[in-house]
Amino acid sequence: MPSSPPRNAPILIAGGGGFIGGWLARTLLAQGHTNLRAVDCKPLPEWCQVFPEVDSRVLDLRNDANSRDAVRGMTVVYNLACDMGGMGFIESHKADCMVSVLINTTLLRAAREFGVERFFYTSSACAYNGAKQDRPDVPALKEEDAYPAMPEDGYGWEKLFSERMCRHFREDYGLETRVVRLHNVYGPIGTYDGGREKAPAAICRKVIQAKLDGRREIEIWGDGLQTRSFMYIDDCLTGIDKVMHSRIVDPINLGSAELVTINHLVDLAEQIAGIRLERRYNLDAPKGVRGRCSDNTLIRSLLDWEPSTPLRAGLEQTYHWIHEQLTLPPEKRRTF
Repeated sequence: MPSSPPRNAPILIAGGGGFIGGWLARTLLAQGHTNLRAVDCKPLPEWCQVFPEVDSRVLDLRNDANSRDAVRGMTVVYNLACDMGGMGFIESHKADCMVSVLINTTLLRAAREFGVERFFYTSSACAYNGAKQDRPDVPALKEEDAYPAMPEDGYGWEKLFSERMCRHFREDYGLETRVVRLHNVYGPIGTYDGGREKAPAAICRKVIQAKLDGRREIEIWGDGLQTRSFMYIDDCLTGIDKVMHSRIVDPINLGSAELVTINHLVDLAEQIAGIRLERRYNLDAPKGVRGRCSDNTLIRSLLDWEPSTPLRAGLEQTYHWIHEQLTLPPEKRRTF
């Protein structure tokens, strides 16, 4: 397995103001890396995490000149940048999601120009063929299930196209690229309100608000029988590190193989809160595919990686962080 870069190697985290990007910066700092640059289009006060030791820059990476400025002098690039959110966002912002293809385009071109040694791209399980996700008890998705192509409209097409770009920059120009398909990453210090939050954070927020307000009901998008798998941020970061420093060049799953219903996710949040709520099912709300789960056969055999954080444990950490935010005065809450 290739060795990790030296601790003083210049590393760029594109999308460094986002949930995973912030945690990646924190992890690299803890590992002793001293030459980090983080870039995001959001103003710094809206970043999930900001560190004084990191060269943090506000740049829109859809712009070619900005990507060149970001990549210049770097030897390693992590591209986590895109315009995305939970199902409520991606189903109503398909064009915005597609425009994110410019980010990977400009970063790949800059990486080639400036001789980047390794380029990491975060794709998504939304790249998978929707026909293979049409029932709650869906078989776990294997890497080959992305083809024939029929991904999530908008966001999924952008991810699948960007995967191919990474492949061809590797084949044509010798740029070392690594690609993971992330499955529903969650944890503290992330978006929990405003429309871009994903299911674990949204459900925790709804349960907390119901408890704080003395209400005894919760709205659930869909019928609650749709299934997903959820990966805690710590497991995600370990997986990213393993794939980045491996010889695996084709897209590979990074997610949990534990298939659960949305109803069960609500059960867990209620158990943590110590309450029981009446459920109102909004069948007209965005709900995505009927079922989705990660098949980890390949990554387990090649890298001996499997998520180790039980869903209840990870959700409890997420719940307590969101609870802390919602009990602060509004002006002191973290909003992303």
